[in-house]
Order: sequence, then structure tokens, then C-alpha cells
Amino acid sequence: MPCVSSALIRACLALGLMAAASPLPAVSAQEAAKTEPLAIQSKSGTHRFAVEVMRTDADRSRGLMFRRSMAADHGMLFDFEQVEPVSMWMKNTYLPLDMLFIRADGTVSRIAADTEPLSTAIVASGEPVLSVLELNAGTAARLGLAPGDRVEHPLFQGRRR
Repeated sequence: MPCVSSALIRACLALGLMAAASPLPAVSAQEAAKTEPLAIQSKSGTHRFAVEVMRTDADRSRGLMFRRSMAADHGMLFDFEQVEPVSMWMKNTYLPLDMLFIRADGTVSRIAADTEPLSTAIVASGEPVLSVLELNAGTAARLGLAPGDRVEHPLFQGRRR
């Protein structure tokens, strides 16, 4: 498929659809993606991240697949649009991740730490949740994150505990 505009060329470069010899500088998918601020309130303090929010089925299906790196202060927030048990996997995901399963009120219900890259093993929420936050593996332990911590993002505003 031909790419015509600069934005499309950058998107194609990020997805590896065009040769690296393009006259425009290559940008990673992470750099090209729009991020939103997110904070986690824990016993160890407030921890701030820039997150990509996956709101569509297509975006949720793709997630962090095929990415080779993610900045330490970045993450990916999956909005499942309704509260339900969810299952994740790491197929085609090269980065080890910490997965924080988040209730509708923004509280962390469970943390699956250091998930195995490229695995088809199911990582289940364990209870109905609204979203999942993926961070680089080891982030939860390094920051002292734990179930019960509160995630602040517009997705959780106005929702009851």
C-alpha cells in the first residue's frame, strides 16, 4: 500500500512497512503515538507515566506487540469499556511487562509481575476489571506498587469505589 503524506510515511516507518532509506527520519511507534498522563498513588508516593490508551478492539488486540523498547516512564492502558474478567497474553510481545489489573474505581486489584515475552500463557485478571496498565517489567517492584494503589486517569473519574 503506498504511503503519501508525511504522517503516513512516519506511520509506515514505525510499522516497518517502508525501507529505512526513506528521506524522513524514522520514528518509533511509541514516539509517534499520542500519550496521556497517568499517575499511581501508592504508599511510596505518586508515580507519573505517559500512557498510550487502547480504546478500540483493533488497538487492544495489537497492544505492545512487536515493540522492542518502551521508555521507563511510559506505559499502555487498555480500556475494556465495561467491567468484566479479562485475560491477556504476550504473544508477539518482546518486552517483559508488569500488568496492573484495575477496577472501575481506579484501584489496582492485581499485579502480574515480569510476564514472559512471546508467551501464549494466559494472564488473567482474577476478578472483573475495567482496564489493564502495562509497564516495563520490574517497575511495580522498583516503585513499591501493590494491590489497592489508586490509578489516576480520566478513565476512572467519577466512578465509585
